[in-house]
Amino acid sequence: MSEPAFDRDRLLTWFAEKGVDHRTHDHPAVFRVEEGLELKAALPGAHTKNLFLKDHRGRLWLISARQDTMIDLKRAAAAMGSGRLSFGNETLMFETLGVRPGSVTALALINDAERRVTFVLDQRLWEAEIVNFHPLTNTATTALDQAAFRRILALLEREPLVVDFAALP
Repeated sequence: MSEPAFDRDRLLTWFAEKGVDHRTHDHPAVFRVEEGLELKAALPGAHTKNLFLKDHRGRLWLISARQDTMIDLKRAAAAMGSGRLSFGNETLMFETLGVRPGSVTALALINDAERRVTFVLDQRLWEAEIVNFHPLTNTATTALDQAAFRRILALLEREPLVVDFAALP
């Protein structure tokens, strides 16, 4: 399996080349939302959880939601226009997004050159003043204001499917 086009260093260089304002903070590896709560308390903005999913037809999905959002996969599937969802495996994740479990992030869409992954964004992140994502590794967190985050999506030509997970029945 080949290495992804972008890793943390190349991503941060790309930000600089494109004039994307960001703040990246290094920290010990964090694998689950619960592990980084103390660390995140010191960093302003909305923190995220990210789910790499596959549906029964083989379509791939990346959901980025605020860390405290409860996501019911059955309800999410209906809201996204998908069928039954399950977690995508590590090989598929690395092949499409260039990241390993624990490092899944919306910023990994930069590695999805073939656009195999549909991006789903929590309404609360779409409205947050500052959003925090791993920069392709779980040993750092990158803070972006909403203008910078939307600029990244525009540069990647990715239009997220915005879902209000908190309002799902």
